[in-house]
Amino acid sequence: MQITETSLNPRSLRLRIDDPFPVVCFTGIQEFFHILFDQRGEIQERTYMHTYSTGEKITAKVNSLTSIETELPFSYYSLPYCVPPEGIKKSAENLGELLMGDQIDNSAYHFRMNVNETVFLCLSAPLSEHEVKLLKQRTQDLYQVNIMLDNLPALRYAKQNGLNIQWTGFPVGYTPPNSNDAYIINHLKFRVLIHEYEGSGIEIIDTGEEGMGVISEADKKKASGFEIVGFEVVPCSIKHNVDEMSKLHMYDNVDPISCPLEIGKSQIVKEAERVAFTYEVEFVKSDIRWPSRWDAYLKMEGSRVHWFSILNSLMVIVFLAGIVFVIFLRTVRRDLTRYEQLDKEAQAQMNEELSGWKLVVGDVFREPDCPKFLSVMVGDGVQITGMAVVTIVFAALGFMSPASRGMLLTGMVFLYLFLSTAAGYAGVRLWTTIKGTSEGWKSVAWSVACFFPGIVFVILTFLNFLLWGSNSTGAIPISLYFILLALWFCISVPLTLFGGFLGTRAEQIQFPVRTNQIPREIPARKYPSWLLVLGAGTLPFGTLFIELFFILSSIWLGRFYYVFGFLLVVLLLLVIVCAEVSVVLTYMHLCVEDWRWWWKAFFASGSVALYVFLYSINYLIFDLQRLSGTVSAILYLGYSLIVSIAIMLSTGTVGLLMSFYFVHYLFSSVKID
Repeated sequence: MQITETSLNPRSLRLRIDDPFPVVCFTGIQEFFHILFDQRGEIQERTYMHTYSTGEKITAKVNSLTSIETELPFSYYSLPYCVPPEGIKKSAENLGELLMGDQIDNSAYHFRMNVNETVFLCLSAPLSEHEVKLLKQRTQDLYQVNIMLDNLPALRYAKQNGLNIQWTGFPVGYTPPNSNDAYIINHLKFRVLIHEYEGSGIEIIDTGEEGMGVISEADKKKASGFEIVGFEVVPCSIKHNVDEMSKLHMYDNVDPISCPLEIGKSQIVKEAERVAFTYEVEFVKSDIRWPSRWDAYLKMEGSRVHWFSILNSLMVIVFLAGIVFVIFLRTVRRDLTRYEQLDKEAQAQMNEELSGWKLVVGDVFREPDCPKFLSVMVGDGVQITGMAVVTIVFAALGFMSPASRGMLLTGMVFLYLFLSTAAGYAGVRLWTTIKGTSEGWKSVAWSVACFFPGIVFVILTFLNFLLWGSNSTGAIPISLYFILLALWFCISVPLTLFGGFLGTRAEQIQFPVRTNQIPREIPARKYPSWLLVLGAGTLPFGTLFIELFFILSSIWLGRFYYVFGFLLVVLLLLVIVCAEVSVVLTYMHLCVEDWRWWWKAFFASGSVALYVFLYSINYLIFDLQRLSGTVSAILYLGYSLIVSIAIMLSTGTVGLLMSFYFVHYLFSSVKID
């Protein structure tokens, strides 16, 4: 039976590092750069165009089995599939792939360029009770087989509600409605799109698995061949004649096979049943050029929605900018002009009569509660913000192609490590500004280096225990933990301390007014000020919630996300909205004589993280309805919590720094004896 049901394929990876915990920091750094800049195998194949001559052997590769119902990836060879005659060989993987949990292996699917054929692959041993149970479970959980050719994932087209939909990969099997039987996919129809390439004056040398891809000039030589520009698959379930198939050898040609429409001619999964695997391949010439072969995967859907998101954000910005404009050019300027025109006696009388921000001159720069914790959060926020901005800029400029799996996450880790200097500098600089002295800066720098990474480490360790218990390939091996710890201790911590040292050497920011010895009493309010702070987070959330939907769909539903240009614009708009919201909220608190603005300015914009986390829960309930199992839900919530904390630190830092600049500017205009 031909399969038309739709399934999705979140991707996953796995680490294969046999080294023990690196005792010396150099060992961990060496492993990091080896993984980051490894130019062999998979990475090289992804980077350079590869032309094939007629009849040249091509091998497809397989990734982990994935499911949107469980989000727990498993090895392809955990099911009774055909093993290649040369044995199972794992492909080279970069740091991003290792952290994501993918496991890419070679497969038994071998093609010959531009040779159409139908091939017998293998005949399985009689299925055991355990294998039957496993196949049925994977089928019920909608697990996908993710197969790739020349780094292109297999595309599968299907119809759903009258619409043509494309997914990557194909299901392990299917279960008919109102039936407990499972049928395995054992015949694949591959359609490989190729483009004939004719080069003049160049020759491509050794772009395969063994070494660097080099393009060199060759006098009076021509390089020609075929480029793979598309890879499609149609999965079928066929009950073969076991007696006939047992006489064949692997890769023997067989007669063309048609996918049956009757359920009785499909391969059922039951104990002692032997399953014959076959496939056919058809090469079709295409006008698609090699640089455009990813266009089919990256078709931008819902572009109007993205523009609506940006327009919505611009309206919020204009609204808030109008409020800020009124505050600065009308209220503040008017009050300052009146205040400066009065003599000292009149100013004293005016202070007794007036209320508002002018009365907290002696308290506005008073040390906030938990100044060390605030400094640490701002330091980590600067680091996360810098990492996000630089990563998205590079991605928007096209430096992080989807063909280079894992490079986005690799770049984020790389940037986070080397932006530790900025984190240490920002945290210690704020600490010295609040305290008026650099005493204790080392403790602040150490806390900056440990706070956010420590939270991530604790959450990931807990989630990893769940993955280990499920025997999932998504679990991060212990060896990678040790390497990451070595990278943290040998790169991030020293750079953070160095940044903190630079912060102590920087010119200290002087407050424009003196702080009174006795704190001014804050007038009682009818409602808690924190309600206003939490409510302020809805404005930044309104800027990003539409784009957040597409990002969540990309991560949890296995869809490609590559509209980084839109994401960059949304990020810039988010920064502007966070700055404006915090400034407005800070001014409102000062106007009611509440001088405790530090933490409120941080959480006025940082509270957007609360709404992001609540929206993630909403997405889990209404958009991931198929997600089943406690482990899967805990994994989703754990990763969502990490992202929400990162957003809180980043947006809160933007709001606090902008509010500090606003308050400093505002009270610099007030003359005090």
